[in-house]
Amino acid sequence: MNPSLSIKHLYFSILCLSILLLSSMAAKAQVGTITGHITSSDGKPAAFVNVTLKGATKGTTTSDEGNYLIKHVKPGSYTLIVSFVGLQTQEKQVSVVAGEVAQVDFVLSEASQQLSDVVVTGRKTMNEQPVNVGKIAIRPMDLPQSIAIIDREIMDQQQTLRISDVLRNANGVYTMGTTGGIQEEIAARGFAFGSNNTFRNGVRFNNGVMPETSSLEKVEILKGSSAILFGNVAAGGVLNLVTKKPKFENGGELSMRIGSYNFYKPSLDVYGAINNSDKIAYRLNTTYENAQSFRDEVKSERFYINPSVLFKATSKTDILVEGDYLKDNRTPDYGVGAFKYTILDVPRNRFLGASWGNYQVEQKSITTTITHRLNQNWQLRAIGGIQKYNSNLYATSRPTSFNAKDSTQLNRSLQRSANDETYFLAQVDLTGQFSTGFLKHNLLFGADADQYRSNSPSFGIYANLAKPDSIDARYDKINVFNLGEFASREDIPSAVKLSVTKNITGRGGVYLQDLLSISDKLKVLAGIRYTYIEISSNIYTNATKTTPASVSGVPTRYDHAFTPRFGIVYQPLKTTSIFTSYANSFNQNTAVDPSGATLPPSFIDQYEVGVKNDLFKGLLSANVTIYRIVNSNLSQVILQTSPNFNPDRPNAQELAGEVTSQGVEVDLSTRTVHGFSFIGGYSYNQTKYTKSNIFEVGSRLRYNPAHTANASMYYTFQNTGLKGFNVGLSSFYMAGMVAGRSTRLTIPNDAFRLIPLPNIFQLDASAGYSIHNVSLRLRITNLLNVLGYYAHDDNSINPIAPRQYAATVSYKF
Repeated sequence: MNPSLSIKHLYFSILCLSILLLSSMAAKAQVGTITGHITSSDGKPAAFVNVTLKGATKGTTTSDEGNYLIKHVKPGSYTLIVSFVGLQTQEKQVSVVAGEVAQVDFVLSEASQQLSDVVVTGRKTMNEQPVNVGKIAIRPMDLPQSIAIIDREIMDQQQTLRISDVLRNANGVYTMGTTGGIQEEIAARGFAFGSNNTFRNGVRFNNGVMPETSSLEKVEILKGSSAILFGNVAAGGVLNLVTKKPKFENGGELSMRIGSYNFYKPSLDVYGAINNSDKIAYRLNTTYENAQSFRDEVKSERFYINPSVLFKATSKTDILVEGDYLKDNRTPDYGVGAFKYTILDVPRNRFLGASWGNYQVEQKSITTTITHRLNQNWQLRAIGGIQKYNSNLYATSRPTSFNAKDSTQLNRSLQRSANDETYFLAQVDLTGQFSTGFLKHNLLFGADADQYRSNSPSFGIYANLAKPDSIDARYDKINVFNLGEFASREDIPSAVKLSVTKNITGRGGVYLQDLLSISDKLKVLAGIRYTYIEISSNIYTNATKTTPASVSGVPTRYDHAFTPRFGIVYQPLKTTSIFTSYANSFNQNTAVDPSGATLPPSFIDQYEVGVKNDLFKGLLSANVTIYRIVNSNLSQVILQTSPNFNPDRPNAQELAGEVTSQGVEVDLSTRTVHGFSFIGGYSYNQTKYTKSNIFEVGSRLRYNPAHTANASMYYTFQNTGLKGFNVGLSSFYMAGMVAGRSTRLTIPNDAFRLIPLPNIFQLDASAGYSIHNVSLRLRITNLLNVLGYYAHDDNSINPIAPRQYAATVSYKF
């Protein structure tokens, strides 16, 4: 690792930003600016508050953070008026001087006529926030689908560091594995997300690296089928990471986080108008992270920067350009291993790999979004994105080769892999609202096209010291319970590139969706998508760049499918929504059948019913969803006992299985009342083989917990000597997850077994104090020091971290 290189990146970014700020401050205008921060009496930011100048036409509303900005105000004395339903209207005098910024803050109290003296902040409920990933602004109450949004306020309260921390607030969505400790594999409702289901600002994101959370404004999850919007995505849902956007008011935050195992992470977030312009604004997030680990020999380093610029080209056209760069460098760690489907009882910190093992990822992308408002009811939006992803791994393999008679001895071998990927996306959406007779329409019509280009080399490793000219990945052996018994190797054998597999995947789709309002209480959502996919692949020797005669390239594959969606929403009250829906999605099958023909796609049917409630005037949101997902034509390998077995194609497959996922999800959240806020819920999932000629019918699918639950409560002290102080408890429970290998019908049970993983109950505590622009936050994770595992197959068994401590100090400017 080279820490100085990443630090130079950080310093260079700060230097460039400083030059930009100095140039903007040099441009003095002949008008002034009024800005400020508005909070409710419980100390929380007051969003959507009206701010106006008495006797003038200028005005605005506060942002989610409670900030407001009124620009181009002529010099003079004014009266500021702030108002919000349920809060007392306030007035303050302000003097505006040319070229200067006047700061006027407010603390709003509840109106005296408010019932039961309940103080509720203006923050939207979870049933009032449309998701950007839905491509069209539909009120969650009108959407026959379950969604989850975790905003910046929740992430700050919980002081989240990784996406896995964020997703503990979304029931039914979970971390299914942490293979090698180098990524977090996300799944929902029994189905893995992968890169197809993970997005950043609406553009697919390669999840081979852990995404950075410090730049996120919110995380959106659209549960269930989203095939109509994105094509061949997995059935469980899609995840969209929304980064912070440019602002025209100047400000920012500088912070430093330190923690257990020599963890440190400086971060900078700064935004504002360029040269006091009301046409161009910018934002820049950057952070550097360096840490060791509770696992011996394991360390990590990463650098991240996220610049963005907003151009208001015309009064109707916005152009948003967002960049993203992440370099991650860490030690691969495949955990403690398992012997005969039993997790080895070795110390939690025991590392079984080579200390020189390394995994490097560099990911960079740029996305441009053009939004043009045709008129009050119609909007056209175009997105273009390019992403480059490059990974490089050289380390010991997963701990699988244990001595058959002695579980203490592990024969270590080496692995070497790399991937170079380029991704392109173009998307155009037309949205509009209109009426035909008594029907009201909310229409989405769009088209998209994307392409993956990847190069994946294969390597020959020369690790045999006795035969240095022979390809052999066998390295050495260790005693997992006594690492000092054998002399472990520390040299790094040479690895030579032998061939390169080149894959090109191209997709295109056209979709149409309409939300029909038959009445104020009855709505119907209907739509359909056509998707076309083309895949080509070939293998080239590294020396000649040609396909060897002994290897035939995979023929170009073509697939296409229609995926419909239909849902009904009934709203007996404005605050209650009852819905039912059906959707269809598909997955490609890249294998061939015994005759050599490619298998058709596997189609998946999804059914969902639920109820959404905003109770007690929006104080409590309570949602319940029940779902059933059936993949009735799952492709599976044909074993030699099958009458269709063809010895010329031993890896042929057939559509010969069915997987069914069904479950229930409960989500609860409150607005802040008298300083208290709560978010929590529960999910139950059962994902099983319901038909199979290979696996035992009724057996569980791996990596999917049967139960997840979460509960978080926070309190901010008010009107006392402790004002500005807040505390919180956050808990997470996961049970009924299995790893190992599913039992096969034609092979003895001892050869393939599932591994029940221990249940996990994790309790975190946090506290914070803010005074003026400075805040200090403390966090303890895994307060009870619980031991649990995430697993892949029967070999990559990664223990969760023990009790850890973290502190963050930040300054807002």
